[in-house]
Amino acid sequence: MELVIFILTYLNMFSFIITEPVIKVGAIFPQEAEQNFNYPEMVFQYAVHKLNLDKSLLPDTQVVHHTQYITNDSFQAVQKVCNLIHIGVQAIFSPSNSALAAHINSICAELDIPDIGTGRSTQEFSINVHPSKQYVNYAFIDVIQYLNWTRFGILYEKNYGILALNQLSRSVQSELHIRQVSPTSYFSVLKEFKHKEIHNIIIDTNSADIAILLKNILQQQMNEYKYQYLFTSFDLETFDLEDFKYNFVNITSFRLVDMGDVAVKEILKDIDLYNRRIFKQNQTVFKQQKSAVIETNAALMFDSVYVFAIGLQSIYPLINLSNSTCDDEVPWNGGLSLINYINAVEWKGLTGPIQFKEGQRVQFKLDLIKLKQHSIVKVGEWTPQNHLNITEPSLFFDTGSMNVTLVVITILETPYVMMRYGKNFTGNERFYGFCVDILETVAREVGFDYILDLVPDRKYGAKDPETGQWNGMVAELMKYKADLAVGSMTITYARESVIDFTKPFMNLGISILFKVPTTQPNRLFSFLNPLAIEIWIYVIAAYLLVSLTIYIVAKLSPMEWQFIIPCDLENITKRNQFSFSDSLWFTIGTLMQQGSDIHPKAVSTRIITSIWGFFSLIIVASYTANLAAFLTVERMMNPIENADDLASQTEISYGTLESGSTMTFFRDSMIETYKKMWRIMDNKRQLAFTTTYEDGIRRVNQGNYAFLMESTMLDYIVQRDCNLTQIGGLLDTKDRRQHKHKQRI
Repeated sequence: MELVIFILTYLNMFSFIITEPVIKVGAIFPQEAEQNFNYPEMVFQYAVHKLNLDKSLLPDTQVVHHTQYITNDSFQAVQKVCNLIHIGVQAIFSPSNSALAAHINSICAELDIPDIGTGRSTQEFSINVHPSKQYVNYAFIDVIQYLNWTRFGILYEKNYGILALNQLSRSVQSELHIRQVSPTSYFSVLKEFKHKEIHNIIIDTNSADIAILLKNILQQQMNEYKYQYLFTSFDLETFDLEDFKYNFVNITSFRLVDMGDVAVKEILKDIDLYNRRIFKQNQTVFKQQKSAVIETNAALMFDSVYVFAIGLQSIYPLINLSNSTCDDEVPWNGGLSLINYINAVEWKGLTGPIQFKEGQRVQFKLDLIKLKQHSIVKVGEWTPQNHLNITEPSLFFDTGSMNVTLVVITILETPYVMMRYGKNFTGNERFYGFCVDILETVAREVGFDYILDLVPDRKYGAKDPETGQWNGMVAELMKYKADLAVGSMTITYARESVIDFTKPFMNLGISILFKVPTTQPNRLFSFLNPLAIEIWIYVIAAYLLVSLTIYIVAKLSPMEWQFIIPCDLENITKRNQFSFSDSLWFTIGTLMQQGSDIHPKAVSTRIITSIWGFFSLIIVASYTANLAAFLTVERMMNPIENADDLASQTEISYGTLESGSTMTFFRDSMIETYKKMWRIMDNKRQLAFTTTYEDGIRRVNQGNYAFLMESTMLDYIVQRDCNLTQIGGLLDTKDRRQHKHKQRI
């Protein structure tokens, strides 16, 4: 009786298996997954299992999976794919290996078998559940621009990198250092980046070797707060970052799976239970996988199974079973329709919203995550429609979390840094000024304490051309005696090669400070200044000579004689109208253009007076023109007008601030005028160079000295001292930086 029941039960199960249609799918995994635990393969099996339990998608249908394992041998991979096609699979889930994916896709495209990939590579005619590489590249470019990286390095591995380096280099205006690496070269490249002080690094390598890379970072002691790492892997939450949590190192990445989503948590819990059951049935050692996280590749494998099922649902059971083989090379007549339906799938899976365009995934959401002291937190998100949206900007500039005290050096220069002299002022309270206010604001926003003090030698910093040694604030930074320097530091090529600068807050140049020429005091006879003394002597001599000539000629001319009493015929008396005094009066009246009661009658006297009148007209017009100019405009003539005048004379001394950027400019200049000026200053160092700006200004006020200084400081001084002025224009143009720093390694 029991035997009969067993036979009937067996026959019922057999009839069920026979009548229930079977959908065959194939999957390809690495060879090492056959001997060792492979989490993506387990998730793939779970997805097929869950799909068979869920009859809402493919009712009365059994999905059966067939698995093949391959190495890096392309010939072997082609054979394994042909084996799957010969079995009659209706879809192949290809690996993430981009080199082999191309061979697999070529066979599937030839036979119209859907090739559903989960890797970063993009293959024609395939369906890739991984987000489009182009959009992912845009996401990382947006992050780089948000972080304002002007100088960074990239570590990438061939066949594993997700970034399109050509597109990245064209999209960002930054200094890039790109290195192709392998696990054996991680250490040497990191050492090179540390030596070059490249603190911003993009890690675009194989996720399986991240543990080796993190170990090398620790060995190089590059796990400090000044380093920023941007990982292109979506599996940051699966990495062991315990040694990085408490050093304030900045580690940022994207994730594709939202671990906080309720539906995702339920699926991950179910996967964990399935994982335990499988290991128990196989009597193998159970390998614990964090139930709170899932590898991106495994999540994509889960979504790819459901994308295939949703696409198949739209055409099943109208589609015919695949009977293609690699030998016949006859395409599956239902494969192209199935590919089109899969392309039209819109669904939300473990990796978020899914939508395709020409086989590429164009709808997804990337969560931007950042390492904090106790956990990895979400700080923003990126979508192809809205691009980057930072929800927690304060976490990139976490106020007060660094808990560090920086040694800051400065130099006195009005109005940037000034000092209060008094017994009640100590420490940082001694200093005030524009740069000090900026330093205080930055410290409050970024979150660090500082100790501010003066540089010992009171110099900005210049390089000795003979010894190659630096002095001033630059030397203090290079020797790591200070972490930061604040002041009106001018950027030069030599300085920028050894220290880092912030962005400039003003443009400036070198100009000449000189004392305003003093005017001559007014004198009683200053009205004589329009004409030279020789001219006045000639005018007086001409006046006397013309008066004497008129007197003599009038005496000789009968026309200039007239009767005194014309009506008295008995006492006829004649008198000449041009006596000597009358001649003088007539001449001076003509010169003053006032005339007199005497008029010449003779032709000879009229000729003389006409000549004198014309002469008087010229003299008076010239004097009037010059007198107006002297009375309305007081001309102040500078002894120098530009640098050429300064270089071509020896009466006026000139110089600049010792060990400053202006001194370096003249020392290194190739222009002949500036080279000549440098030779003169170098030969007269005691007279030319000053230790402070105040000393140079004092010497200019004493006279006969020109001070070469930066235009911004010169403008500030000229506005407050009317005895000083700027001579000429700018000798050069450059940037001034608010802060400069060379961080401690």
